[in-house]
Parts: sequence; structure tokens; C-alpha cells
Amino acid sequence: MKISIITITYNSAKTLPRALESVQSQTYGEIEHIIVDGASTDGTKAMIEAYAKQHNNVRWISEPDEGIYNALNKGIRMATGDVIGFLHSDDVFFSPDSVAQIAAAFADETVDVVYGDLQYYNGDKVTRRWVSNAFDPCALKFGWMPPHPTVYVRKKVYEEVGPYDEWFRISADYDMILRIFTAGYKSQYIPTVLVKMETGGASNRNTKARLSKTQEDYIVLKKNHVGAGLLTVACKQLRKVRQFLRRE
Repeated sequence: MKISIITITYNSAKTLPRALESVQSQTYGEIEHIIVDGASTDGTKAMIEAYAKQHNNVRWISEPDEGIYNALNKGIRMATGDVIGFLHSDDVFFSPDSVAQIAAAFADETVDVVYGDLQYYNGDKVTRRWVSNAFDPCALKFGWMPPHPTVYVRKKVYEEVGPYDEWFRISADYDMILRIFTAGYKSQYIPTVLVKMETGGASNRNTKARLSKTQEDYIVLKKNHVGAGLLTVACKQLRKVRQFLRRE
């Protein structure tokens, strides 16, 4: 089973080497690494080109895009793997066996979605840990979602539910999660950290970004007919409190 890992980049020369090394250090052998660069100007493109020459499992493009989700959709269209997941340019896998654990869960041919836990870090310091749990449809009403960087799905799922909705600037990942988890696909939770994510993402960069995220989350819930609007949004925010309290 081939697993396609998509990395999107834009002027990521400082953090990208860690992500690239993390992919190539995985013990699972059937990995296709797709890199979608947004026409970087800081040397990222040259770094990707050199990396692709060293590893024959790499496919890449570098061209202007229309944002994060436009780039993710490009990567999905390029993917030839049976399973698709993402590792952003400032993220790393938690261990060399992370992808092998994901592949083992997909050994059950009835499983279409696999996800695990996420650890946030800043330098060498762990700042948050997002511990998920096995999917319960009722939990969606109370703001539950698995950590998007840990979510891997069979390619057929994207073919059936469609691409990321590029109208959203911050919450298209939440929209995709709801579309997948309300469609009846069988999921498997791996109760361990799979990915380490550097703090400072697009949705938490500043107060304006957090406000935009809240507004878009509300629209996502209405679009997918899930939950109770602002109450569900509030529950989703409260879930983050436990992430800061649980760091190990």
C-alpha cells in the first residue's frame, strides 16, 4: 500500500529541512512524497529540487497558488497513493515508525480514515498535546474533531467527498473533517502522538486570525448541518484548554 504524504511550502527554507528528513527517516517503505511550493523566493525551491534529485519517491511543483487549501488540492490531484496525508513544512513525524503505524491501521480494508494525537512544540519545549479519541457521532455537536495533521484517508474518500472548499481561508480543514466524518466512513484512532507541529499556525497567529477562525467555524457548522452554532463553536474552543494542561 502506497501512502502519499503531501507537504505544502512557501518561503520555508528555515523549517523545511526538518520536515524532509522526517519523511525520509520513516521505516515504512512505500511512501510517495509530494511537495507543492507556492513559488518561494528564499531558496526553498532550490532545496526541494536538490532533495528530489536525491530521493526517487519525490514529486514536486513550484508555482503561484491561491492559498493553503488551493495548494492542498493540487497535492491531492498529484497523489498516486492508496492513502493520502499531510506533513506541513514546519511539522515532523513524532517517530520513525509513525507512518508504519498508520499503514498497519489501514491493513483493515474496511477502514477509510486513520488519525492519532498531535503534539505542539516551540523549539525544544512541548506547549500542547491534542489527545483525541475514537469517533463518536454525537461528539461532533460538542466541537470534537481529530487533529488535521494526523488524519490520513484513502484516496477514494477525497474522490467521493470532493476537494477542500477554497472559499474558506482558515477553516477548510474543519469543513473537510465534518464532510468526512458525517459521511459514514469507518475510522480508526491510534492512541499515540503521530505528528509534532510547531506553534504559530495560520488560525492562531493573532487575535484577528482567531476571530476569523471562529466566524468560519460557525459557517462550516451551518454548511454541514452539525451542532448548535455558536454553542458548538464555544465547545470546540474549550477543548483546547485540556491541550495546554496535557503536554506529555
